[in-house]
Amino acid sequence: MTKQVEACCTSPAAMCYWLTVSLIVWGVLSFIGIYWRPLHASSAAAFLFAMAIGCFANWLRNRSLHCAITGPLFLLAGVVFLLSDAGMVSVNTLWVWPLVLMGTGIAFLLEWRYAKRRASVPPPERIRAAVREARGR
Repeated sequence: MTKQVEACCTSPAAMCYWLTVSLIVWGVLSFIGIYWRPLHASSAAAFLFAMAIGCFANWLRNRSLHCAITGPLFLLAGVVFLLSDAGMVSVNTLWVWPLVLMGTGIAFLLEWRYAKRRASVPPPERIRAAVREARGR
């Protein structure tokens, strides 16, 4: 039987985790960029790929709802920039950034509106929920 985990809102710990993972991935991609120019340190593709991987890791660990939306969005935008920088496609990248910003804003609005807040659950209810969960195992 699989356990269903609900999405929740972002916490300071989740933001720190996302930032840490993103910076590590950006460093690795920047190192690759030394040898393959489209992923150089200041490229939009490197930033977006790092942010996407940070979102995927954050979703897996903390279930931040917006990361389920922004992860694929950042990945798609990173692919567009990478293909454009590599000369494989001709895309006006000025159209990509507004879409990324709008998608990110919508993701945070959806999280704010629909995700359950862990901190808003009163402590006695959290204790009862933990006891019910332990009995179910």
